[in-house]
Amino acid sequence: MSQPQYAQSSVTVDTGAVGCAVPTNWNLSGMTDLENTPGPDSPPESQPPAPNFAAATQPPYVRTLLFGPDGLRPGWGFAFYVIMFYFLYRLANDLVERYGPVGNLRSMMLEEFCALLAAVIPSLVLAKIERRPWETYGLPPRQAFRKLFWVGATWGFTGITLLLLTLNRIHVFDFGHLALHGPRIAKYAAFWAVMFLLVGCFEEFLLRGYTQFTLTRAVGFWWAAILLSCAFGLIHIRNGGEEWNGLLAVAFIGLFFALTLRRTGTLWFAVGFHAAWDWGETFFYSVPDSGIVFPGHLLKSSLHGAPWLTGGSVGPEGSSLCFIVIALLSFAFSRTYKQVKYPEKSMLSHGELPKSA
Repeated sequence: MSQPQYAQSSVTVDTGAVGCAVPTNWNLSGMTDLENTPGPDSPPESQPPAPNFAAATQPPYVRTLLFGPDGLRPGWGFAFYVIMFYFLYRLANDLVERYGPVGNLRSMMLEEFCALLAAVIPSLVLAKIERRPWETYGLPPRQAFRKLFWVGATWGFTGITLLLLTLNRIHVFDFGHLALHGPRIAKYAAFWAVMFLLVGCFEEFLLRGYTQFTLTRAVGFWWAAILLSCAFGLIHIRNGGEEWNGLLAVAFIGLFFALTLRRTGTLWFAVGFHAAWDWGETFFYSVPDSGIVFPGHLLKSSLHGAPWLTGGSVGPEGSSLCFIVIALLSFAFSRTYKQVKYPEKSMLSHGELPKSA
């Protein structure tokens, strides 16, 4: 019986000198896999990239919102300070009205002391948060009542004296005669000295301490000084008898205080000036201070004449001559203290502190 004949095609594979026929129906796919299998001397294959966990290491959103590269953002710091001060100030006033002496000069001093605490306590808290020394904000304790303070006090008393002597020379101010005698002079002189020291510390630190430092980081020194000097004028609206000319004068004086901070690096000159100016105005020369005539003044003096010269109900601070006196003092101060010791915005943002004189 004859065997069936199968037609089988073949391909010839050249393997050098020898050729062999390989049937076309063989499966050659496995050979491709063998060819792709790395040998022992082949370089290792690259590993797949590791998962990116950068998102997991990013700071929380709240921290990013509140803190920048140089610490607590200025806007938040300023807002926190104002809010904390407001609530502490209201709390202190309520406590004084409820439990403290009422209707006398001692209650005024206690209220001023509590106001100073309300201005200082928030800055102590924020100094911890911002990791800055508290003296950065303008009142280094080691310089209290040292040279700058007494020099500032001398300038302050000289300034109010120059203003009132000028008003006396043009016959719109009379010194009058003594209203106090004996030990009462020393008693009230000391009382008003302490009182206006508290006023000077409170108002200067509130408006040119932490607030000036923080707003300088945001908008620069002089823009911050202008904004805070306007606020300095506006807070005197609460004083009875205050008018627009007095508010403008207070704001102008605030710019002078900002200049002293910029050139000395601290608030002690301004505190001394502020305290001595108010002491001379209220006690020594016995004229209205921001629209208020206080008891316990030394003289029975009087102002009379055109309000643009005398300041009217505001007192000498509302006089047009007050602007001239402060301008002269500013010029003299800028010529005496020429070096700038308060850093600019960019320097504060990188942690540089004011240099004390």
